[in-house]
Amino acid sequence: MRKLLVLGALCATLLAGSGPATAADECDGLMVCVPVAGPWVVVPTSSSVPRPTVSYQLRCPRGFIVGGVDARLSDRAIDVTYIARLGSPVSPGITTARSIVFVARYVGATAQAPTFRPFIGCMPAAGGGRIPTAVGAVVKPGDPTILRVTAARVRPGPRVIASSCRGNETLVDASHALAFRTAQPPTASVVGLVRGRTHVSGRRALASVRGDAELGTVRALVQVHALCSRVR
Repeated sequence: MRKLLVLGALCATLLAGSGPATAADECDGLMVCVPVAGPWVVVPTSSSVPRPTVSYQLRCPRGFIVGGVDARLSDRAIDVTYIARLGSPVSPGITTARSIVFVARYVGATAQAPTFRPFIGCMPAAGGGRIPTAVGAVVKPGDPTILRVTAARVRPGPRVIASSCRGNETLVDASHALAFRTAQPPTASVVGLVRGRTHVSGRRALASVRGDAELGTVRALVQVHALCSRVR
């Protein structure tokens, strides 16, 4: 049975396009695990307070939930966390779901084009978190928001990528992330080949991105995040 589970996990990995096996520790302690490796995500730098952050989502194959997380950094001054659900006990299916969002900020002073690479270890789903219940006029934390994500490849020239809330949702935050699918952290000159900015139109988060002509075969990516409220 375990062999069948492992074989199914490996097939799901290939179908999900997660790439080759990783060198991180996202699967440590998990008996059955599908490793999913993200690209090198560009972390913004600034001396302003608060420091700017970047968010990036990774998703497990269908039928799996996040059981382990890890990251690799191009600079020690990158602070990486991830967004988790509240609930007890802290465990896969309660704290995590099929996808997870990493949040990173640069807290140093000298790096040029810092990047991080996120990893998740996916385990077979078994149940899930409980539905929050009300206690009098007080309610437990639940899932009042949902992150709508659109991903696209950045090519030479300008392009606008949109991620939209649905008809019964309200846009409450918008952001984008630039990333590079390279084996090693991209150099500052490579990172500088792509630029982007986020703006909002109605229930849509829009990222205006431009790749320089020198981008060539470098695989640059953009994720556009629309954080949508489901509370009415």
